[in-house]
Amino acid sequence: MNKFLLVVYTIFASFNILLCSFSGSFAQKKDSVVIRQVYDEALLRGQAYAQLAYLCKKIGARLSGSPQAAAAVEFTRYIMDTMKLDRVYLQPVMVPHWVRGAKEIGKILNSKHIGEQEVRVVALGNSVGTGKGGITAKVVEVKSFEELKALGKAKVNGKIVFFNRPMDATKFNTFEAYAGASDQRGAGPSEAAKLGAVGVVVRSLASNIDDFPHTGSTRYQFVRQIPAVAISTKGAELLSELLKNDTTLLFHFETHCQMLPDVLSYNVIGEIKGSEKPEEIIAVGGHLDSWDLAEGAHDDGTGCMQAIEVLRIFKVLNIKPKRTIRAVMFMNEENGLRGGLEYAKLALEQNEKHIAAIESDRGGFTPREFGTEAPQIFCKKCKLGCLY
Repeated sequence: MNKFLLVVYTIFASFNILLCSFSGSFAQKKDSVVIRQVYDEALLRGQAYAQLAYLCKKIGARLSGSPQAAAAVEFTRYIMDTMKLDRVYLQPVMVPHWVRGAKEIGKILNSKHIGEQEVRVVALGNSVGTGKGGITAKVVEVKSFEELKALGKAKVNGKIVFFNRPMDATKFNTFEAYAGASDQRGAGPSEAAKLGAVGVVVRSLASNIDDFPHTGSTRYQFVRQIPAVAISTKGAELLSELLKNDTTLLFHFETHCQMLPDVLSYNVIGEIKGSEKPEEIIAVGGHLDSWDLAEGAHDDGTGCMQAIEVLRIFKVLNIKPKRTIRAVMFMNEENGLRGGLEYAKLALEQNEKHIAAIESDRGGFTPREFGTEAPQIFCKKCKLGCLY
């Protein structure tokens, strides 16, 4: 986790909504002193690194519904309980319980050029499994849903659809590139099933050519559910090259994943009440769950620990915010968004007034940018859109 990012995140949470609290040189002097204190506390006595290390190394991967996810709930609640906040509580939410099962198998078969070769694949989150024996079929390669539909049922029925649209390497914003390729993973299996496909292979959403396939969610629509895997970018390049001159080759994959009944989990919430406008809430947070194949340090353990550190620094420095500062550890972002949806539902039912929400879910590296979305409300004092 980058220390500078942690400091910037804390200051952003602390002062972005307080731009018009003071005026003139007094405001500049007071703010500069407090900001310096925030820097020093975060850099010299910060707790986020140690807490993130425990979350990742002792608890580990935290897919919703798993024992590790439950342990992460208790861990983050314990941390905030020890900080003597005004309120720490759990917000119940039912979450999906998908399990991966035995290690996946992927193979290119019957190739005129290489015969048989194993390739790295992983099941997509929420996918049904093939079961013992797997599936073996001819492959049709497409790069878009338009290409898939153009093939029609006659050319897709009974085959494995290979979605091979890479991330756009010209996009400096990697999340923009990611978004440009992610629809084939999210909706690809359902679109292929409509035309009679028996399975789906999706190019891993990674910008590098490597042999480490990335999992991620698929979302079944009201159609037949077919098994789906991500193939490493190296494997995707090989399969695509072979298909150019050999459309008779076969692909085989075997997965044992399954969706179990929903289980009870929780969003973990801690807050410091505002001194002047406690009914107005500034939320900072991240998602506590992670995929099962890695420890989730940057996705999104870092965001969670940064959010908790915001509250710790407020308490240690005795900063009394005008508005309520709330840290939220959301559960089930990765394969369902249940935690975020439940939080929003209850906030609406309870008529809560959120004036800002700040999330860190792009890793704890050196920051390149901050993105904001807000209504165009102008301050009468400074003519800026600062929500006054």
